[in-house]
Amino acid sequence: QVQLQETGPGLVIPEQTLSLTCTISGTSITTSLSAWSWVRQSPGKGMEWLGVLTYDGDTYYSPPLKSRTSFSKDPSKSQFTLQLNSVTPEDTAVYYCVRTAYYSGIRYLELWGQGTLVTVSS
Repeated sequence: QVQLQETGPGLVIPEQTLSLTCTISGTSITTSLSAWSWVRQSPGKGMEWLGVLTYDGDTYYSPPLKSRTSFSKDPSKSQFTLQLNSVTPEDTAVYYCVRTAYYSGIRYLELWGQGTLVTVSS
């Protein structure tokens, strides 16, 4: 059974860097054709896709956040991480890691972690 678990600080100070880790169990982060996204939901707003990391290390970021976002992975720990720089209170959200698949060019968010709330406040 594949499971995803997000961890990280619940509070981040404005202008600092938000760092979250997703730990994957039940499969390998490098399984051929696998991909892993970060998605967030802000209070009162819809879901926002931040980007995706593929099994072979390629990354694709949402254009509005591209300049502040960075993904990385540690296959030995079956983890991938999100770094979001220069955060503001508008980055307050529940952050999810999501197993992702692409079929005929369409992105499917297949399996979600439980999410972790990050609040940006001084």
